[in-house]
Amino acid sequence: MNTQTLQNNLIENKSVDYVPDSERHGKSHSLFTLWFCTNIAPLAIVTGAIATETFHLNVISALTAIIAGHLFGGIFLALTSAQGPKVGIPQMVQSRAQFGRYGSLLVISFTTVIYLGFFISNISLSGKVINNVIPVVPVYAATIIGAIAATFIGMVGYHFIHKINKVGAWVMGAALITGLVLMLIQPLPGDFWQRGSFSAAGWFGTFCIGAVWQISFSPYTSDYSRYLPADVGIARPFFATYLGACGGTILAFVFGMMAVSIAPASDAMMSVRHATGWLGPILMVFFLVNIICHNSMNLYGVVLSLITAMQTFRPGWTPGASVRIVFSTLILVGGVIVALAASENFISFFINLILALISVLIPWIVINLIDFYYINQQHYDIPSIFSADGGQYGLLNGRALMVYFVGIIVQIPFVENAFFSGPYAKLIPGVDISWIISLIVTCIAYPLLHSRQRCFYRKNLQSKA
Repeated sequence: MNTQTLQNNLIENKSVDYVPDSERHGKSHSLFTLWFCTNIAPLAIVTGAIATETFHLNVISALTAIIAGHLFGGIFLALTSAQGPKVGIPQMVQSRAQFGRYGSLLVISFTTVIYLGFFISNISLSGKVINNVIPVVPVYAATIIGAIAATFIGMVGYHFIHKINKVGAWVMGAALITGLVLMLIQPLPGDFWQRGSFSAAGWFGTFCIGAVWQISFSPYTSDYSRYLPADVGIARPFFATYLGACGGTILAFVFGMMAVSIAPASDAMMSVRHATGWLGPILMVFFLVNIICHNSMNLYGVVLSLITAMQTFRPGWTPGASVRIVFSTLILVGGVIVALAASENFISFFINLILALISVLIPWIVINLIDFYYINQQHYDIPSIFSADGGQYGLLNGRALMVYFVGIIVQIPFVENAFFSGPYAKLIPGVDISWIISLIVTCIAYPLLHSRQRCFYRKNLQSKA
């Protein structure tokens, strides 16, 4: 009994299995602190600077575009997060209900690549920040240290990640607000308010980056809400996630945008140090801790995705903490090797990765939300999801996969990223609108191919009532 209690307190003993009611706990507000702290990160600050540095918007235009983009994208993020208490399983396991047991492997594969990209990018970033804070530590050694720290947190799991972010939300929030105050009370550059101008393309480009930022977290949101009691409903986890994710990211984006506007430099983080004065070195330390904590979530996500993929072929397998530790160690080693070999221009790589991979996330999230909230009325048959034959969801859902591929294909003519430019990519110069085309097409196609019905699980619940 004491050993089991110790394990539950220190290391999460679950991986991708269902969380029964007896193990549900916590409050919805923990989702606010998790997503608020997670999004106050150096990458968010650097990305926010794009509004004025790349799109050359003035401060007011940049501010409105940043806020609008995150408020829009945050809706999708929060809706996926609110599914966790209802289903009690990780987000990728839940995809079996939409695509079938084997059909979900396609989405899981794409998501795993995204997690790995985030993990490796943040490994590289943490190494540079550690070296910046403690110059005597070489970048390669700092990269390894940052990766090991993030991996340790991810190994401990769900509960530890939540606890760290509860503290971090207050610390990071207070630090950035103080930094903004320090920026604004000093004499501003004479052309501060006049620098840059409004442009529809620049505004919409900034809006898209904000929306895409929020949507990119959607594949693992319910991983962090599945332990909440099922009776918390939809509204409370939705608003806790929405306010936390939008609030934290808007604060970070605006912080970066203001820093480069007040103290222009060759690097956005250098602008932050110059613009915040005495607080700058302290912020660098806070950012370092934040990167490591944030990256533990990327590790946790990729581990759950890989275990989900393997468990698809071994229905009777219920992996626990030891399996997560082994997978985490393997990803740590592989991630460090890649990060050390490709650490240059990591910011450019990160931005290009998000914009390129959003093409596979958009149709997935639309199918996920319509299927859960509209077609199945917020209920899934959990035994079927874990059944070897897929239960009522089957092994392959051809209609869902067809819509998913259509949602990807329709983007190709409009794609504008570092890897490919479609024939209609210049409809709005400098802005990738392909994800919006996919959003509209998938929203129309999926309901048309699926008749609205009550799911089997809901009928069972009603019959027991």
